[in-house]
Amino acid sequence: MSRFTDWLAERAAAREEAGLTRRLFASDTAGPMIDLAGNDYLGLSRHPRVVAGAVAAAERYGAGAGASRLVTGTLTVHERLERDLAAFTGFPTALVLSTGYHANLAAVSALADAETLIVSDAHVHASMIDACRLSRGQVAVAPHNDVAAVERFLAARTQPRAIVLVETIYSVLGDAAPVEELAAVCARHDAVLVADEAHALGVCGSGGRGLLHEAGLSGQDHVVATLTLSKSLGAQGGAVLATAAVRDHLVNTARPFIYDTGLAPAAAGAASVALRVVREEPERVERVRAVARALAKGGGVPEADGAVLAVAMPGPREAVAAVAAAAEQGVRIGCFRPPSTPDGISRLRLTAHAHLGDEELEHAVRVLEGLVG
Repeated sequence: MSRFTDWLAERAAAREEAGLTRRLFASDTAGPMIDLAGNDYLGLSRHPRVVAGAVAAAERYGAGAGASRLVTGTLTVHERLERDLAAFTGFPTALVLSTGYHANLAAVSALADAETLIVSDAHVHASMIDACRLSRGQVAVAPHNDVAAVERFLAARTQPRAIVLVETIYSVLGDAAPVEELAAVCARHDAVLVADEAHALGVCGSGGRGLLHEAGLSGQDHVVATLTLSKSLGAQGGAVLATAAVRDHLVNTARPFIYDTGLAPAAAGAASVALRVVREEPERVERVRAVARALAKGGGVPEADGAVLAVAMPGPREAVAAVAAAAEQGVRIGCFRPPSTPDGISRLRLTAHAHLGDEELEHAVRVLEGLVG
C-alpha cells in the first residue's frame, strides 16, 4: 500500500460511514419503472421524430463533429439549432456547446476575469461554481434568492465589471429566481446577469420558452442565458444565449468552446427536432406542469415553480432508504445528499414528466404519500 492508496481507502471509508457512498448502476436493466428521477421532462428522448432527427444527422454528418468548431467542427446542423434556439427563446443569438456544463464554464470564464466581481447565488449549480474558479474573478456568495444582498455587493464593488450568477429554476429545491428584480439591480449597477435556464426551458413561461422570455428579459443587452439540451429537449449538449457581441466574444475567448470538439451531430439533430415538437405540441408543457402539481401534493410540499420538487429528509441514510422503498413499488426517485446539497440537507428529488399516464401518476402519488406520511 502507498500513501495514495491509503488515502483513497480512508476517503472511501469516511463516505461509507457517513452514508454518502455513490454507486453507478445501469438503469435500463432494472425493469419497467415509473421514472420520477430523470430530467426528460417532456418525454422527448424517445419520441419517434426526435430519434429520427438524431439518426438523420448521424447518417449525414457522421458519429462526431470531428474537430473544434473553429476548425472543421461547425456544421449546418449546429447553425440551424442555434437559429431555432434563439428564435424560440427570444434572444438575438445562440452558441451551441457539447454540454450544458461547458455552456456555464464558457459563459462565466469568458465574461469574467481578475477585474470582475462575481456575485453568485449560494445555490447555483456546480458548473457555475467551477466556472468562477476558472475565471479568477473575485467571488461574493449571496444568500439564496436574496436580491438585497446582491445589490449590496454590487454597490460596494471596486472592480470595473460585475456579473451575477443564478439559476432561473434551481436544480435542488426547484424554486424560481426573482429574475426581474435581479435584472433591474444589474441594470442599476452596470452588471451582467448570467442565468441558467436548464430547468426552465420547456417547462416555464409561454410555451416553455423559459423564465427570462416570460419576464421580457431575453432581448436585454445585460442578460445572458445558458441552458442544456439534455432535459426538456431530451438530447445532449448546451447553449449560451445572448447578444451578437457576447457570442462573438465567446467564440474568440471561451476555452471550453475553443478547445472542445463540437457537439455530436446526432445530439444537435435530435435537439432541433425536439424544439419543433415543443412548439407544435404545447400541451406537453401544460401536462408537465399538471404532473408537477400532483406530485407536490403527494409529497406534501408546495407547488413547484418548474418540474423539480424536493422533499426534505432527516439524513442521508433515510433518503437512500426512501429511494429503495419507492423502487420496490415500481417508482424511481432520486435523492440529493451532501455535498450535492448547498445547505447540507438531504432531500428526495422528484421530477415531473409529461409522458406519465394518469394511472402511473396516481400510483406514483400513492407511493409518495406512503413515504412522507
